[in-house]
Amino acid sequence: MTFFKGQEELDLTDGGIIKPLFYLSLPIVITNLLQTAYNLADTFWLGRYSTEALAAISFAFPMVFLLISLGLGLSVAGSVLVAQHTGAGEPAKAEYAASQTVTFAFLGSALLGAIGYPLVGPLLEFLGASPAVLPGATAYMQVIALGLPFMFGFFVFIALMRGAGDTITPMLVMFGTVVLNVILDPFLINGWAIGPIAFPQLGIEGAAIATVFSRSIAMVVGLVIMESGTRGIQINISDMKPDFGYLRKLLEIGVPASIEGTGRALSINLLLLVVGLFSTSVVAAFGIGTRVFSVIFLPAIAVARGVETMSGQNIGAGKYDRAEQANYVAAKGLFAILALAGVLIFFVPEPIVSVFTDDPAVLETGTEFLRYVSLSFGFIGIMRAFTGGFRGAGKTLIAAAISILTLAGIRLPIAYVASRGVVPVDIWFLAQPDARGIWFAFFVSNVVGAVIAWLWFRRGSWRDGDVREPVQSGGLEREDVDASTGDD
Repeated sequence: MTFFKGQEELDLTDGGIIKPLFYLSLPIVITNLLQTAYNLADTFWLGRYSTEALAAISFAFPMVFLLISLGLGLSVAGSVLVAQHTGAGEPAKAEYAASQTVTFAFLGSALLGAIGYPLVGPLLEFLGASPAVLPGATAYMQVIALGLPFMFGFFVFIALMRGAGDTITPMLVMFGTVVLNVILDPFLINGWAIGPIAFPQLGIEGAAIATVFSRSIAMVVGLVIMESGTRGIQINISDMKPDFGYLRKLLEIGVPASIEGTGRALSINLLLLVVGLFSTSVVAAFGIGTRVFSVIFLPAIAVARGVETMSGQNIGAGKYDRAEQANYVAAKGLFAILALAGVLIFFVPEPIVSVFTDDPAVLETGTEFLRYVSLSFGFIGIMRAFTGGFRGAGKTLIAAAISILTLAGIRLPIAYVASRGVVPVDIWFLAQPDARGIWFAFFVSNVVGAVIAWLWFRRGSWRDGDVREPVQSGGLEREDVDASTGDD
């Protein structure tokens, strides 16, 4: 038996829950790790090029994340529709959903890039980029803005294949992308030569070109795979003519997902304003802690994506009880795994922080941060599992509400109030400025967010989340297409 299973070997609507969810989620974990390696490659080579380039990428990365968050919605919408039509045994409708998603993702990202290109410089200046850093950061972001259609195209490929239940193929394509980017980075950044071929020394702009080029290749490979129909979902040229009636359905599902991603990004940046009120050692400790969290939570993010697909396919198949079971299995499993990881980190946080720093003040504060938050890790798993279920049901607005409420409505105000000593009572550290108030806010928001997600899921509002509807293509109902091809 192979360790990874292809989409054709996975039946997400019948049999056990744990095995298909595992085989669906594991490649997503690896894909996300490869994405992390992708970012580390840029940071590694730019750090050796110049300090200004490294600072420029520090300003550019959050903006890239924000742009991607704005475009996240269409990929989520496409994934949900493909999953539900696949579960319902409606391949032609799934293909139409995938084809329309590709079309509008390309058009939307091109428009976003055109709007963003002239604005990145002023925005980076507003965010505080110094005169030494601003030119490099602007050059990087302008290349990214021009390349947004290719970057979005690759993310849409990943999402559509996942909706069909294939997470292996995107993982393999991502691996090739990372290898290509790692190879190109030093040549385009430093101007290295291969024999008679000399590359120009482009600095940070070279890193952006390497990123866009490698993602462009990945997008083309993804489109070829989907057009061939040999893996996962198929797209059809005849179905790619813009259907603005169908765009409305994509936006109904996708806009809340974009709001969720954008709200998450903005909440994180606003929290930095609170952290920045403290010493450099606190800021550094916060940065180390959040990087540790990003690795620890990779399984939760991957399983949430797996739950999204399983929920979508089972809702499409009318198997609501099975969709519910998948959510609870994922929530319980993630809680157990992440809670165990949290307990281990609680007892030995210092060795983890020491990997990143030998500064005694940062080491002490970072250790304290991990201890405060680690025992709430399991609750993150619960929240991620149920929000994945809501997305799979097409209830992206609920998923967005839970995420934004947790981060902006709970964590951010508690972090400010508890850390600034504005509570006029002598309760623990609340009566005077203390960074522990921020760590306390993480713990509270993780626990409360999990409870909110669980209670909301228990209400059962996700059960009316079948977002499928008849699709028109060239005047022919897609049910007729399914019948003509012999598909049930």
